Amino acid sequence: MSEMDGISPVGGIGAPYPNPVLPGFNPDPSVVAVDGAFYIVTSTFEYLPGLPVYRSTDFTTWEHIGNVGSRAEQLAVGDVPTGLGVWAPTIRHRDGTFYVIVTIPAGRGCVVFSTTDPAGEWSEGTVLDGLNGIDPDLAWDEDGTAYVTYSGLLLSGEEAGKHLGIQQVKVDLATGALLEEPRSIWSGSGSMFPEAPHLYRRGEHWYLMIAEGGTERGHGVSIARGTSPEGPFEPGPANPFLTARSTQRPIQNTGHGDLVEGPDGTLMILLGVRPGGGTRAFSPLGRETFVTRVVWEDGWPVAEPVHLAARTGIVEDITFDQPLDAGWMAVRRLPADVASLVDDRLMLTADGSTLDDTHPVFLGRRQLAVDSRASTTIDVGRGAGGLAVRYDEQNHYEIEARTEGNALRITARAVIPGLRQEWTADLPVGPVTLHLDTARPATGFGPDMMTSDHITLSAEAGGRTAVLARVDGRSLSAETAASFAGRVLGLFASSGAVLFSGYRFVESSPPAAKTRP
Repeated sequence: MSEMDGISPVGGIGAPYPNPVLPGFNPDPSVVAVDGAFYIVTSTFEYLPGLPVYRSTDFTTWEHIGNVGSRAEQLAVGDVPTGLGVWAPTIRHRDGTFYVIVTIPAGRGCVVFSTTDPAGEWSEGTVLDGLNGIDPDLAWDEDGTAYVTYSGLLLSGEEAGKHLGIQQVKVDLATGALLEEPRSIWSGSGSMFPEAPHLYRRGEHWYLMIAEGGTERGHGVSIARGTSPEGPFEPGPANPFLTARSTQRPIQNTGHGDLVEGPDGTLMILLGVRPGGGTRAFSPLGRETFVTRVVWEDGWPVAEPVHLAARTGIVEDITFDQPLDAGWMAVRRLPADVASLVDDRLMLTADGSTLDDTHPVFLGRRQLAVDSRASTTIDVGRGAGGLAVRYDEQNHYEIEARTEGNALRITARAVIPGLRQEWTADLPVGPVTLHLDTARPATGFGPDMMTSDHITLSAEAGGRTAVLARVDGRSLSAETAASFAGRVLGLFASSGAVLFSGYRFVESSPPAAKTRP
C-alpha cells in the first residue's frame, strides 16, 4: 500500500496542490478531464508495463489505476536501445473513448491506443504509417476531423536526426492512414528543439502550445493562436510564458506542459526536476510531474511559477500475499516474465543476466523521495540476488546476498560507465534484510556539499549488521546518466531462485544542517 497524502507547502499560496503531483520518474505528462475526474499519463521508455495511467478527482490524491501498455506486443520495446522506448504520450477523450497517442522510436513508431475504461485493457494500437516525428498530439475540429500535431524530429530515412519544427497532418484513426502530406506550422520563438505541441480550442481561437529550449535547463513553454486548427498562428506576447531558466527556483527544466480545466480554474501540468548539490547540478529522481496555475489575460495564458509543495511521509509497505499492483516494472519485459508469487513471497529466477545487461531479472518501483530508506528480506538458500537502484544498465548500485559455505556473502556494488567498485562482508546464514538508504548531504559548507545525495548499502542477519558502502549518488541523476528515465528501486536475481518477503520504502527526514564548532 502507498501513502502519499501528507503535504508540506513550501510554495505558499501559489501551491494549492502537492507539487510534484507525481513524484519520481514521471516525465512528459499529459492530462485530460472526463466526468469530474482527471487522468494523467507519462513516458516509460524501456520499462514494462508502459504508460502509467493516474486518476484523481481533486488533483491532490492520485491513484495509479493501470497502464496503457500492459501487454508486451502493444509497445514492442523488447529490443529498443536505452532511451528509445516509449516517448511523450498525449491522452484525450472523445465520444466516450479515451485515446493515447505516443511515439516509440526504434519500435512501432507513432501509435494510437484506445479504450472506454482507462483502468482496464487498451487496444493493440493503430500505427500511423509514414508519420516521422515525436511527441504527437491529437485533436478534432468541429466536423470530427482528427489532427495530429507533432515535433518533426526525423527518426528514419536519409535525413534521420534532422528537425523540421512543429508539423501537422490529418489522419484516419480507424486505419492509421495519413490523409495529406505533413505541413510545417508555428515552431516557437526561436529557441532550440520545438517539441511537445498541444492544440486546444478555447472560445473563438485555436491555441498551439509547445515546449522549446530543450528538456534541460533551457526548457520553457510558448504559445500561439489562430482561428483555425491549421493556423496561421500568431505568437503570444510573452514567450516563453513559463520557464525557470536562469532563476533560483527549486524546480528547474520546467516545460512539456499540457492544459486542463482543474477544480478551481485552468491548470498546467508539466515536467520538471528538483536539482540538488551546492550548484544545484544533479537531479537524482529525474523528471517528475508538476502543476501550476494559469490565468487568462486578453485571451492569452499567464502561468504562475512552479512552486514546490512536496508531500512528506511517503510510505510504500508491500507484501506479496496478493497480486502485484500496477506500480511494479521490469526492463524490456513484463513483471510476469521475471517474477512469480509463491507462498506469500515473491520469487525471481535468474536467467544468466545481471544488472549490467539490457534484460536483467529485475522488478522495480519508482523512487519517490530523495531522502529515503528501502529494504527487503531475502532468502538466498537456492540462489543469489538483492536490492538495487537503477538508472540504466550502465548506472546502478546494488547490495547482493549469496550463500557461500557456512556464511552469507554480502556484496555491495557501484557501477558507472567505465568504473566498478565492490565491497564484501560475511554474515550468519539465514534470512537477511538488505537496506538501500539515500540521503542528501547536510546543508553547510564542506566537501560533500556538491553532490545530490549519498547512497548507503547495508545488511543485517543473525543479529549482526554490516554497513558495506556509502556511495556518491550524483552519477545516478538526470544530468549524468545517459537514460531519459529516473531512479527505479527494486529487487533482482543474479543466480538460481531467490525469495523476497516484502518491500518497504519510507521517506526519511533530511539531515540536519552542519554547525561550526
